[in-house]
Amino acid sequence: MAFAALLALCGQAFSQAAFVFTAIPDQDESRLVERFTKVAEYLQGKLGVSVKYLPVKSYPAAVTAFTNGDVQLAWFGGFTGVQARKANPGAQALAQGAEDAAFKTYFIANAATGLEKTADFPKEAAGKTFTFGARSSTSGRVMPEHFIRQAFPGKTPEQVFSRVGFSGDHSRTIQLVQSGAFEVGAVDYSVWDLDVKAGKVDAAKVKIIWESPPFPDYQWTVRGDVDETYGAGFTGRLKAALIEVTDRAILDPFGRSKFIPVDNAAYAPVEEVGKATGLLD
Repeated sequence: MAFAALLALCGQAFSQAAFVFTAIPDQDESRLVERFTKVAEYLQGKLGVSVKYLPVKSYPAAVTAFTNGDVQLAWFGGFTGVQARKANPGAQALAQGAEDAAFKTYFIANAATGLEKTADFPKEAAGKTFTFGARSSTSGRVMPEHFIRQAFPGKTPEQVFSRVGFSGDHSRTIQLVQSGAFEVGAVDYSVWDLDVKAGKVDAAKVKIIWESPPFPDYQWTVRGDVDETYGAGFTGRLKAALIEVTDRAILDPFGRSKFIPVDNAAYAPVEEVGKATGLLD
């Protein structure tokens, strides 16, 4: 009887294992904590397990936490999602924002540059100072570098611009260009729109000069072993829960209208660009 009781206690502890998720830190931390705390509360109600959000300090840290099993789910960018799934066979992209199927980057410039918005890549930005976002950011580095290399064949960004930096996140990119610390930068269009709505963008100091072609970006990716830990069918229930989000208090901070189903194959274009630019092994 004692052994049976021990097994029951072990089973109870096993069933109560917290489900932990993280996200790439693409905006200021306070905004992320507010957004993902709401997600944790929603998923906990839907899945019937304890759900916790684990903040991380960098894009690589999000991939590492996923790979090490410190988190079971992550809100990745297109490129970090490719990195995470490459390092974790069996991991699946479950859902993306409806806007993520055709995402875009804005190239922005300090007003003092005199650069104006163009339909084609703004080659007049050559020779100016330029900042990417985080080094592993899809919309803040990987795809912008691809477009820069397309516009200037045979040249790296360092050969095109007088100085190249990495801000670390999109909100920071906007502030650096707005302040004049960098003349031009590449930024996630959805973060730009959110910061405009929040009154953080001074239109007299910084402007959009180019809108990129579309590419696939952010998504929710889950580890391949969650059904073993949380029970058969858990992955399907998680995917359904994400797609069923209708609460604007959750969706609006993402800058998304809804989440839609997606799979790993959708991110093949990002993987190809990562390899072509030498950013992905």
